[in-house]
Amino acid sequence: MHPIAEPSLLLNTSICKANITKMAARIRGWQGDFRPHFKTHQSAKIGQWFRDAGVERITVSSFKMAHYFAQHGWKDITVALTCTPIHTAAINQLAATINLNILIEDVASIQALEDHLENPVGVFIKADTGYNRTGIDAEDFITLKKILAHLKDTKKLIFIGFLTHAGNTYHARNMAQIKKVVDPALEKMLALKTFLRKEFPLMELSWGDTPSCSIYNDFYGINEYRPGNFVFYDYTQVQIGSCSMNDVAVCMAAPVLATHPQRNEIVVHAGAIHLSKEYIQLPNGNISYGKVVKINHALEWDTHDIIGEVKSLSQEHGVISANKKIFAHIQPGDILGIIPVHSCLTAHLMKHFLTTEGNFIEMMK
Repeated sequence: MHPIAEPSLLLNTSICKANITKMAARIRGWQGDFRPHFKTHQSAKIGQWFRDAGVERITVSSFKMAHYFAQHGWKDITVALTCTPIHTAAINQLAATINLNILIEDVASIQALEDHLENPVGVFIKADTGYNRTGIDAEDFITLKKILAHLKDTKKLIFIGFLTHAGNTYHARNMAQIKKVVDPALEKMLALKTFLRKEFPLMELSWGDTPSCSIYNDFYGINEYRPGNFVFYDYTQVQIGSCSMNDVAVCMAAPVLATHPQRNEIVVHAGAIHLSKEYIQLPNGNISYGKVVKINHALEWDTHDIIGEVKSLSQEHGVISANKKIFAHIQPGDILGIIPVHSCLTAHLMKHFLTTEGNFIEMMK
């Protein structure tokens, strides 16, 4: 009998390690530093695989995550979250033991942090190069000069450079669309270095997003790269063109609860609390919460043996739309695999992985 009786996030370790090796090689080719974002896997064990690939510096998305990885030996961490005075205690705790970098984007926070920090920390100014989520407009030189004027006088906040996240590449669906996002964003970042070269000759530029780091080939002038999702990839990245289905390292093992051939639906135990409620719109206009594949007793999935798409989710249940021919081969109690739409959120919800070798890997609690 299959050992899985509840939703389990499977991890193919070979694919995962290959993704790390490939990305490290790409970034070496751009003569940049690799500072991967660990928010996707949130695991000390998987972090070790990055160490094995020569990684010494990392990015995280919260101070809690920074503390977790600092406890596991990481000594150079960037918290990619805009900081304000409410983060003072967390910054002081971490900066006492590691090389810590933070993000800022307003003058008031600079002054408040400078007054209350106990140890020096590196500072990136968060630059908005077109994503329009947060950060200072990279072309707003007046505001940027005001912030830099304050950083010139600080002793605890050490200006490093500018950091951007080209998250709008996630809306792309081919290389041409990625270039339309990356080309102007890259120009804006390089313009900052040109504009400020005399005052800040050692200024660095930090770039991060998985789609561009996976397939864009014209990077130059960037000092460090911070992709994260690439370690697993997911269904969204396949749709973007960042990877193939064979590069996706995680798959949700979902027990079949019921089949309804009269309406071409299969109900599985895998819902929003396991997969999240993120979805993608397929080229045919349909909505999918995950691509459904077969899983064998060796805990491996076949991306060529497609069952269907997850058409809807409730808390515990997923409803799969399948071809009529499928139902002769699917029974309640079988295990199907779901390639997640967003592996970062799915992993965060599940909190551990079951490897294809049958081992458990824990994540940060």
